[in-house]
Amino acid sequence: MKIEDIMTTDVETCRPESTLQEVASMMREINVGSIPICEDGRLVGIVTDRDIVIRGLAEQIPSDAAIAEILSAEVITGTVSLTVEEAAELMAIHKIRRLPIVANERIIGIVSLGDLAIRDDSANHYAENTIIEISELD
Repeated sequence: MKIEDIMTTDVETCRPESTLQEVASMMREINVGSIPICEDGRLVGIVTDRDIVIRGLAEQIPSDAAIAEILSAEVITGTVSLTVEEAAELMAIHKIRRLPIVANERIIGIVSLGDLAIRDDSANHYAENTIIEISELD
């Protein structure tokens, strides 16, 4: 099964100048744990709820600061040509729970571990194994 069959295609994004408060509020409103950051349609980073807490609040970054101050600029991405197994393996290797899917540096979807587990029964074991690998100590 291809990743495009299970990825979420209606991906909400923010711009680098969006504030920590705006991004956190968006996460709450749409009930997600990460927001891709795009500039001129191009993926330039990603921010997770954990980033906001650890890199933002814990470091006393003001809530009105630009999200660019705390985003992860080195984003592991996939393409629609990936299979579910390949995506799960990529997520496990890099210990990530969400994989943006891009085409020409533009985000066209995102896959989470939940997508792997929920959308396809055969993918469920990939999600389980990926969670185990992500959770293992280095």
